[in-house]
Amino acid sequence: MTLRPRLVSLATALPPHRLDLASVEAFATRLFDPADSEIERLLPSFGNTGIAERRSALPLERLARPRGWRERHADFLETAPPLAERAILDCLEQADLAPDEVDALVVTCTTGFTVPSLDAQLMQRLPFRADLQRLPVFGLGCAGGALGLARAAALAQAAPGSKVLFLSLELCTQTLRPQDHSKSNIIACALFADGAAAALLSTDAEAPAPALAGWGERRWPDSLDVMGWHVEDDGLGVLFSVEIPRIARKGFAEAADAFLAGRGLARGDLDGYVLHPGGAKVLAALEQSLGLPCGRLQDEREVLRLYGNMSGPTVLFALARKLERGLTGRHLLGALGPGFTAGFVLLET
Repeated sequence: MTLRPRLVSLATALPPHRLDLASVEAFATRLFDPADSEIERLLPSFGNTGIAERRSALPLERLARPRGWRERHADFLETAPPLAERAILDCLEQADLAPDEVDALVVTCTTGFTVPSLDAQLMQRLPFRADLQRLPVFGLGCAGGALGLARAAALAQAAPGSKVLFLSLELCTQTLRPQDHSKSNIIACALFADGAAAALLSTDAEAPAPALAGWGERRWPDSLDVMGWHVEDDGLGVLFSVEIPRIARKGFAEAADAFLAGRGLARGDLDGYVLHPGGAKVLAALEQSLGLPCGRLQDEREVLRLYGNMSGPTVLFALARKLERGLTGRHLLGALGPGFTAGFVLLET
């Protein structure tokens, strides 16, 4: 009998700079020339995102000035490791474990990179064992929380009894390029935020710790231009198609059905969902796709309202909220990200 990995603990962490809607709108008005008709048309969209506040690892004045690759890399190294450390230590404290009891570390991050990788940077800060297995993953974006959790679950299942730590960290605000007045960059400014989440998985855990009963993904063909980065001289330019809500509405349920069918299940066998709140329009599209009543994804909307779209970690914030509220039964955790890809994890309590 194959042992199933369980979610032993889950912790979230936020950077220090709190930004409310008014401050973000004022920042965008200063940053982007409101005399430009396209920008003038898009600025009201900030109030329609469903986001009341968010966090940033850097103050707005540092984000407003042009930065090249050298400064961006320095900013990432300054802010990412401390945020990651807080999420990890909280997660391990919940599990009553020390860093040297962790056997493997999976890290997903798409908004910054460093060599040696972020996991190696964390080994310098925390007393992990020298033989810690490391898996840094770049490029999963908003699907990183779901797909990274899946990779960690696969490692835990392959080595029964091992303790696998998963970290999803994104500093989306640091990718802002002030000189870019494109629609995609303005919408990204309206939506994105910073945050981190850490989860510990092991087959040694027992109920009521949720079991990860399965995981998988589905990539749509000819969809490389839907979401991602294009590399520019001054940083990463956001690729953000207006087709994302339509794709979610038309294709997410089909992808979820195929994943569930592979495990002998259907949507009717689920007690609920844990979905990445990519934005108000995306959440509405997911509800339509899955045949859910409008507003059913209440926890996801509240996470979006309080923290914005933090990319990969956001679905784990939604999971943490649902666990705090007494998550029971069988739930499908899902997220959409670059590729264009849907990632799934089946949770059972």
